[in-house]
Amino acid sequence: MSLVVRRVPGTWAVARLDAAEGWPWWATPSELFSSVTRTPHETSVVCEASLVPEGVRAERGFALYSVDGPIPFDAVGVLASLVQPLAREGISVFSISTFDTDHILVSRANAARSEASWRASGHEVLGG
Repeated sequence: MSLVVRRVPGTWAVARLDAAEGWPWWATPSELFSSVTRTPHETSVVCEASLVPEGVRAERGFALYSVDGPIPFDAVGVLASLVQPLAREGISVFSISTFDTDHILVSRANAARSEASWRASGHEVLGG
């Protein structure tokens, strides 16, 4: 399976809020990408690192990649074909799936290695 993976410009962060906290309005100005996921235990927010307020628990310094979609719901192995090459390289990922496609965050320090690994696996990487 060959996919097109596009690097989204910017530096990204993954923030953690308590589940009882209100909606993270500070993340909504992000026009390129933002994601808010709430569970009974936490709220996770992915957005541009510059939008995360001081004092909010967050991991910063990520590169964000989006797979060209839409990907059919019955497609099998899409995410695996992207994360397995990175796992072999010892590169940690944070993934998010949306209705149309998949998105992967890796440390900016590992961005070039991630892109090389994807290319070696037959994927096309744009914007890197």
